[in-house]
Amino acid sequence: MVSLICTLQSHRDDVNCCAFSGALLATCSADKSICVYSARDFSELSFSPLSGHGYGVHCCCFSACGQYLASCSTDATTVVWSMDSGEIEAVLEHPGRSPVRVCAFSPDSSYLVSGGSDGTIALWDFTSRTLRRTGAVSDTSIVACSFTPCSQLFITGSTYGDLRLWDLNMNHLHAEKNAHDLGVSCCQFAPQIMKGTDGCVQFRLASCGQDSLLKIWIVSLLSAAGIKMQLAHSLTGQSAPVLSCAYSADGQMLVSGSVMHTHIPNEGTLLYTLNQHDRYVTACAFSPTAPLIATGSMDKTVNIWRVEDGCGAQGGFLNEAASVSNSGGRKSTGHSRLMVSEWSEEDVLAWLREEGLEAVTDVFKSNNIDGEELLSLTKETLSSELHIESLGLRSKVMKKIEELKMAPVSNGTPDEYLCPITREIMKDPVIAADGYSYEREAIESWINTKSRTSPMTNLPLQTTLLTPNRTLKMAILRWTTCQ
Repeated sequence: MVSLICTLQSHRDDVNCCAFSGALLATCSADKSICVYSARDFSELSFSPLSGHGYGVHCCCFSACGQYLASCSTDATTVVWSMDSGEIEAVLEHPGRSPVRVCAFSPDSSYLVSGGSDGTIALWDFTSRTLRRTGAVSDTSIVACSFTPCSQLFITGSTYGDLRLWDLNMNHLHAEKNAHDLGVSCCQFAPQIMKGTDGCVQFRLASCGQDSLLKIWIVSLLSAAGIKMQLAHSLTGQSAPVLSCAYSADGQMLVSGSVMHTHIPNEGTLLYTLNQHDRYVTACAFSPTAPLIATGSMDKTVNIWRVEDGCGAQGGFLNEAASVSNSGGRKSTGHSRLMVSEWSEEDVLAWLREEGLEAVTDVFKSNNIDGEELLSLTKETLSSELHIESLGLRSKVMKKIEELKMAPVSNGTPDEYLCPITREIMKDPVIAADGYSYEREAIESWINTKSRTSPMTNLPLQTTLLTPNRTLKMAILRWTTCQ
């Protein structure tokens, strides 16, 4: 069986990626930060969160020994961090200053590859922290990459749906076009090297995409005929895009993250469907040394799961499916449809429990705190009037109240479906260089008239490149058809 052991709530925005080393867990978010935890008890390290990126962080990954962590961002950089101190070791600027969507270490940590929103690929010599080779796939964004277990080849996946295999000289060895209709979301090689019946070297690859499919491929290195890539399984029945996938260290289990409840048919063995997140599941990772899985979501949380002995003895698949209500977000409760100032005392208590503040519910209840009084609280009144002695607890309560004040009032439409400029439901959402999604027409007009500044941060946009947000577009379409 699989059991939930804890939920991490350090991020203030969507969680985009999770990565394990032998001793640590790293998570990154659209809030521009990377959080690092001990994989023993999931306490946050003293130097966490890591703050060095100017925009949202899309991906993070550990070197093989766990000494270094790489993270990449819309700010067009891949940053290398020391896990001894949390200090920045190197800042690798992507060719062409394109937003970087994905990065991956080779298993021997000799190389680091990064993929950009403009289709560029950078292969870095990690030992010297220098650029070794560059490549490109035209008219698309690179959103997925993974090295073979031998560290000599790597594969990339793009928003156009193709999978492409490269060697370390950036020679293009094979292209599997339209591997996923509407775009690839993630891909990962299994850690094991296999041998075919004819003696050739083989690798097993998992990929997932916007077509709601999880696919298993066999990649064969043929001495005379070059590369052969054969589809072994296409796991159908998923009801929505599959956004992430990851192999266990022994290659016997595969976990995937999706938007809606899913089903995996007879081609593979579905072990469990885990329905704990309130929003879309965007990231998943297996620990290389312990029976643990981490899953990250647009609900801003990371769940840690323990896989009990015997779950995957014969191999199988787990699916972490977000439980999405008709509103597209957190399951609606009575108080969420009201202005905070209109909340009753019971609404306030329900909100405290949702935010993990059970420790103060008795105090709030005995003092008859309603919504209007909640908004008027300060650190001083929490101490002097409510007699909450813990400074950390007072700070946590105030942080949640400030988030509540900044949250939009719900009219039934999820806020992320609204363009920040027009405040209307988006029809053609695109991601700008600041990491936010906008209606294409609105952001193009803004860029042409506002000197290339971000509508959300007021900082200069480092590029005017706009990337279609197909995941969001499909979520909006699904939500509108249910109304």
